[in-house]
This record gives sequence, C-alpha cells and structure tokens, in this order.
Amino acid sequence: MKNLLITFSLLVLLPLMPFRQDYGEPEQLDWNIHFKGKPDNNSPFYALTAMTWKYSYGSTVYRNRVEIKLKNEITIDKNRSWVKLDKVKSEEGRENLLHHEQGHVNIQYVLLMEADRVLKNRSYSVKNYKIQIADLANEISDYFDTMQKNYDEETEHGSNHKIQARWDKIIYDKMEESKAASNSK
Repeated sequence: MKNLLITFSLLVLLPLMPFRQDYGEPEQLDWNIHFKGKPDNNSPFYALTAMTWKYSYGSTVYRNRVEIKLKNEITIDKNRSWVKLDKVKSEEGRENLLHHEQGHVNIQYVLLMEADRVLKNRSYSVKNYKIQIADLANEISDYFDTMQKNYDEETEHGSNHKIQARWDKIIYDKMEESKAASNSK
C-alpha cells in the first residue's frame, strides 16, 4: 500500500475532520469550531486555514492489469487554523472573511472528488504503477495548489468582492462538474 501525504496551509486553519467518503457536500466553516489555533501576529492576513489531502491505495495485479482500491480524504486542522476576529470590525466583514475561507474548503472539496475520479479511472502499467500513481497525484495536487494561490491573489484574499463573486461561480461550477463526472461512472 502506497501512502502519500500532501499538506499545504491556506489562509484559514480548520479542525482535523475528514470529508465524508461519499463526498456529499464540503464541510461548512464556523469561526467557533474550526479556528482554534493561535493567530500569527506577524501575518498580514486575518485568517489561515490548514488542510491536508491524504490518499492511500491497495493494489492487485491480475493478468497484466493493475486494479487499485483508493482511500482519499481531506482533513481540516482546527488547531493550526486561526483567525484575528478583533481585526475585523463589522459583522459583514466577518461574514465576508468566512465566506472567502469557505472558498478554500470548496476548492479542496473539488480536489477530493477529482483525485478520486482521476486516480481510480486510469490504466496503470504493472511495472510502473506506483510511480504513475504518485506522479498523477502530484499533478493533481500542484494544479489545485495553484488554484488556491490564484484564488487568493485574484480576490485579494477576499477583499475584492467583484472578483470574489466571479470565483464563487467558478468554484460552484467546478463542484457541479465534478459531481456530474462522479455520478456518471
């Protein structure tokens, strides 16, 4: 069984809670539940979300064909996630910040569904399947890591409401596409 742990921190940190394996809906953030970490006072940002994607698989080789049984999950680390609510003066500002951070979680949710679909539905070489799976997982991780960075940069960490609304639509559409692709298997 091959394990790969890919970790990256975002602008908000959340508790270690795996998403359901059926991938029904992404975890919904709550300041009181998901942000237990000590804020980084040197950070210019008001919140940080830490999430981890983990996958593992068992493999069976039968007549020159590799089949994998995949376990795939996202966790939100509430003890590394923090928020500086004292810096956000209005309730509307707090809601906007939480909404932006929810976007990070929703992007990870898309990663989860896409990784499941892509990793399970490939043909792998008997000789190289471990390397092929690891390479494919790294490509998926890199793609979504770039998406997370673009989301922050383009929305100016949620402060550009027009671009935030554009990204909300992008993320929603990607979630719907991934759900449809998963349901068509």
